[in-house]
Amino acid sequence: MTESDKILILKKYPLWAALSEEEYHDLQVLDNFKEVKEGAFIYFEAFQHNKIYFIKSGYIRLGYLDEVGNRAIKDILQPGDFFGQISLEKENLNGEFAQAMRSDVSLCSFTVEKFDALLRKKPQLAVTYSKWIGVRLRRFENRLLNLLQKDAKTRLIHFLEQLLKEAKTRKESGPDEVRIPNYLIHEEIAQLIGTSRQTVTTLFNELKEDGICVYGRKELKLFRSRLKSGSGG
Repeated sequence: MTESDKILILKKYPLWAALSEEEYHDLQVLDNFKEVKEGAFIYFEAFQHNKIYFIKSGYIRLGYLDEVGNRAIKDILQPGDFFGQISLEKENLNGEFAQAMRSDVSLCSFTVEKFDALLRKKPQLAVTYSKWIGVRLRRFENRLLNLLQKDAKTRLIHFLEQLLKEAKTRKESGPDEVRIPNYLIHEEIAQLIGTSRQTVTTLFNELKEDGICVYGRKELKLFRSRLKSGSGG
């Protein structure tokens, strides 16, 4: 891949669209593209870690080991997302792991110092990044509120609404039906909404009967009006 190709890819995402070629070189973005095989860990049980990562393609599973050593998932990230030291500190990952899932992943990475220096130099970039952080925090807050206040079926419907909202690609089949790529198995969804795999399987069968969602291995078929009414929206 040429340098121009890398710049064109990055410019598709709002955070990078306004950077000059000089600033790409200052951040050393073009020197830090990395390919990660499906199932490989970008880092595991990270504590002192000094990098921030941007997903160019593929999906990343973020998680941690629970008190008995089982892997617990806390988020699934897709192209355009950041992970790693997103707060621009060095010691706040608290044993987090990041793993490529469902396909190979393409990343670019930067040291915290390089990225922080660019944000100071480019105020508009800092504003865009802070907005992205705000969206990420609201997503976690909404998930916590759902865990505290909603039953499992409503949590699943809210989760599907979020997937639809964040989907990078979709296939419209009429005014109400939309299909989006599916990169999650039932166990992963269960961990993200705080229930069991068996419950998620049962709930997807109910949503299919309700005409709200059809779960497929490669895609989700959603009916927007019923999805919205099912969540109480």
